[in-house]
Amino acid sequence: MEKSLKLEIVTPDKLVLSESVDYVGAPGYEGEFGVLPNHIPFLSALQIGNLYYKKGGSVSYVFVSGGFADISDNKITILAESAEKAEEIDIERAKKAKQRAEDRLQQKKEKRRLCACTGCIATVYYATQGSWGCSVVPYSYPRA
Repeated sequence: MEKSLKLEIVTPDKLVLSESVDYVGAPGYEGEFGVLPNHIPFLSALQIGNLYYKKGGSVSYVFVSGGFADISDNKITILAESAEKAEEIDIERAKKAKQRAEDRLQQKKEKRRLCACTGCIATVYYATQGSWGCSVVPYSYPRA
């Protein structure tokens, strides 16, 4: 029986990691899962989070933002939208990205205003193009 498994983390841009490891813990879409050598084959969607792996007595972390994990033949392949090793994360850049994301979420919050389609007070959403669309009357034309 094998005592280790091959871990590969791949993004559209590069091969982030390729190592022989003892254990992998990954942020699955339905919850965290762990993989040891000789694990049964399976495929899982990943959510945003920390993937960690053990090699020898040390634990290392890689941040992944979604993707898939394919486990078969003592090999785990992570196909991620993006991935960064913990030691390579630029803290200042990460804080700025977090702030930008929070600002975008704030801008997309639900807004209320008088609906021109039905004359009622309806919930309307501000589209990314900067126009209003009605949530009551489907396929209505955006109102300015």
